[in-house]
Amino acid sequence: MHRRGDDNALRHLDFTIIDIIAMQLSFILLYWITGHYGLIYLDPYYRIQAVVFFSGQMALGLFSDVYHGVLTRDAHEEFNIMLRYSLEIWLLCGVFLFLAEVPSKLNELLYATLIYFDIGYFARQINKAIHGKMDRQRRKVIVVTTSDRIRRALLKINRSGSTKDHELTGVVLMDDVDLDQFSDIDLPFFKINDPNLISKLNRLWIDDVLVLATDGMPYPKDLMATFLTMGLTIHYTLDFLNEFPTVATDVQSLGDYKVITNSARFITDRDSMIKRGLDILGGLAGTAMTGLLFLFVAPAIYMKDPGPIFFKQKRVGRNGKIFYMYKFRSMYLDAEKRKAELMAQNKVGGGFMFKMDDDPRIIGSEKKGKDGKPKGIGNFIRNTSIDEFPQFINVLKGEMSLVGTRPPTLDEWKKYSPHHRARMSVKPGITGMWQVSGRSKITDFEQVVELDRKYLENWSVMLDIRILLRTVQVVLKHEGAS
Repeated sequence: MHRRGDDNALRHLDFTIIDIIAMQLSFILLYWITGHYGLIYLDPYYRIQAVVFFSGQMALGLFSDVYHGVLTRDAHEEFNIMLRYSLEIWLLCGVFLFLAEVPSKLNELLYATLIYFDIGYFARQINKAIHGKMDRQRRKVIVVTTSDRIRRALLKINRSGSTKDHELTGVVLMDDVDLDQFSDIDLPFFKINDPNLISKLNRLWIDDVLVLATDGMPYPKDLMATFLTMGLTIHYTLDFLNEFPTVATDVQSLGDYKVITNSARFITDRDSMIKRGLDILGGLAGTAMTGLLFLFVAPAIYMKDPGPIFFKQKRVGRNGKIFYMYKFRSMYLDAEKRKAELMAQNKVGGGFMFKMDDDPRIIGSEKKGKDGKPKGIGNFIRNTSIDEFPQFINVLKGEMSLVGTRPPTLDEWKKYSPHHRARMSVKPGITGMWQVSGRSKITDFEQVVELDRKYLENWSVMLDIRILLRTVQVVLKHEGAS
């Protein structure tokens, strides 16, 4: 019987208990720091907060990957995961307390979370050091493959560090070769056509079988059936799966078929829920700010160029879904018609995007400053990124996200090559990797695509938060906008 490798709170009870103690200690310390004395659990105001945070902590611990690979993570990775976990607890419990109208102070809850992060992180590191000094029972593994692949396979297994959990105990070769050529390898070798193979393997202690299938290698069905009868666990891999190391792989069901699923990145329901939760909170705040900005921006736009205050344009969203993206209008009403005349001045080759210096279509751009640069209301709106605020409405509607890839126009989408389409496998965002990397300085669309791919392959909640913080910095410094 194989124990499935779901590293959650139930499997790592020692880490779970440590986290629970760390969380409660953080509230006890907060209680003392804020000038209270006695037992925190006798104070109903703080008691309910401590209970809510305990509940949120257990829910995330059971249904998240916070304990996945906890024993093998280095200090830097543990720091990032613990920080993300702490902020997720704060966000989840803070929203619950707010919606439930439970009296609480946001700053105190944040202080408690930061104290928990400090205590929890160092307690985890100490516990992992204790685990490192303990002898761990390793699972015994035999490898089934062909003679031309075995040396490379053994090298990859040893180099990956998986020998901390597994111990190689033998090799079964699928082809008929002279076994003496492997005499330098300190492992017993067997041929699959050996009539006494099963009796020989039966004398070894084996927990797992790793089948490294190569092109043209037949599946050893009878041997695998025998292994299953012996109670062994079989792991099966294919050569082509290892040709794309950056691609995520999972086994799923499609109808009645068991399928191997490859994707640039898998996102869990929990991560999807957190990302959508951040979008809703950010969308509400952004929409409120849009309403305030409207009071000042609308008259300025209308006086300079009477017409609609908002500009809406068809854009291509996730997996080709068409939607209207909203902006404060920063260009004259005939901007789209004049675009064709200005394509020769487009800084981005191929027509995949449109960027130009001193765009004359911008409202008031005929007004120049002492430096010769346009100083119109439209330029101000664009340079301060005020024009982007109505997109928070798109975020609330679920058409866009706070962070993602930039949605192309219909004519840009029609020019896409297959590798460009990867940008549209996620929900488009108000900001993203490209926007915080100096978007006006990037004139090669392939570089934009590469940044978007980097975002897709490395996505996490913490990456979104870092991009959002970097976006605020970029906007305040007027970096990248044009």
